[in-house]
Amino acid sequence: MVNVAGVRFKSTGKVYYFDPCDLDVQPGQGVIVETARGMEFGTVTMGITPIKEEDVTRPLKKIVRIAGEKDIARHEENEKKKSRAMKTCQEKIQKHHLEMKLIDVEYTFDNNKIIFYFTADGRVDFRELVKDLAGVFKMRIELRQIGVRDEAKMLGGVGSCGRGLCCATWLSDFQPVSIKMAKVQNLSLNPAKISGVCGRLMCCLKYENDVYSELRKGMPDVNERIETPEGLGKVIESDVLTGKIRVRIYTGEKDDTGADKLSADVYTYKKDEIERFDKKDRKPQNGGNSGAHGKGHDRSGKHHQEHAAPRNGAGGDKSLGNGKAGNRRRRRRKNRRNDGGMNPQESGGGVRGTGNDRDGNERETSAEN
Repeated sequence: MVNVAGVRFKSTGKVYYFDPCDLDVQPGQGVIVETARGMEFGTVTMGITPIKEEDVTRPLKKIVRIAGEKDIARHEENEKKKSRAMKTCQEKIQKHHLEMKLIDVEYTFDNNKIIFYFTADGRVDFRELVKDLAGVFKMRIELRQIGVRDEAKMLGGVGSCGRGLCCATWLSDFQPVSIKMAKVQNLSLNPAKISGVCGRLMCCLKYENDVYSELRKGMPDVNERIETPEGLGKVIESDVLTGKIRVRIYTGEKDDTGADKLSADVYTYKKDEIERFDKKDRKPQNGGNSGAHGKGHDRSGKHHQEHAAPRNGAGGDKSLGNGKAGNRRRRRRKNRRNDGGMNPQESGGGVRGTGNDRDGNERETSAEN
């Protein structure tokens, strides 16, 4: 275990670990710390805490001292000089006709360097701008391009929930957010509703994603076919939070387009009251009898037998092959059956019927085992 103290350089920035070096630092105190770019002023957010060594990035920088009155005064003076630097830099940007948006300015504690944060759609050649700024401020100049999420974090704002942006108030790190998280939570996929002020997917989509992912286990998708106590049905709504599924039952009839008709009534079940089918072989995932050949119940409660079509197409003969060619051969065989004639080599024996020859004359075909 190693003792560390957590220090933050901005009000909503990331917390960094530092070696307290026997200093009795307390949360809320200003401290001067050693960083890669020199001495910096920061605020202690976590007092001395022992943590595992594998959680520490070596080498661990040190807290040089607790900030005194002079240190605090210099920090406040640097904050006041930001507005002048912003105005000057904006004028220079317009002078050089650069397509960039200035977001923020930061002075290092020792006044050796100024950092300008900006956004741009593409790469910007700001070499002449840097020369002009260095001539005005007489110190090192750094221009750093940031993304739209960092822009929202620096500028702040109000989200669609009516509260301050998470990234600008308490969120220290950006976590990856994907459209799949919105789908898992059954949210509208309208970009205007799931995007934040930065134009990216809202960070809050991740907050409840793990809970929804756990609750969705065993829940069917909308439009999925399931077996219910009333018979085979189609899911029209799946409520993850309550664990209830709304289903319309197949009537066993066909409509004008040949599609299976659904009942007008809607039935509600819990996920442990229904059986889902395996997407590959259409058998119940829980080992029930409602798969390729199984018993179900119609709406009157009577048992009925279900038969699934063979997986290999008409006739289910694997010898006809797979793919488009195999399907064409199966269709030709089916058409010959419907016409009453069949090729003796394909019949398997014992078939007798009539058909038409190539000239249109009626003929008789027969095949024996």
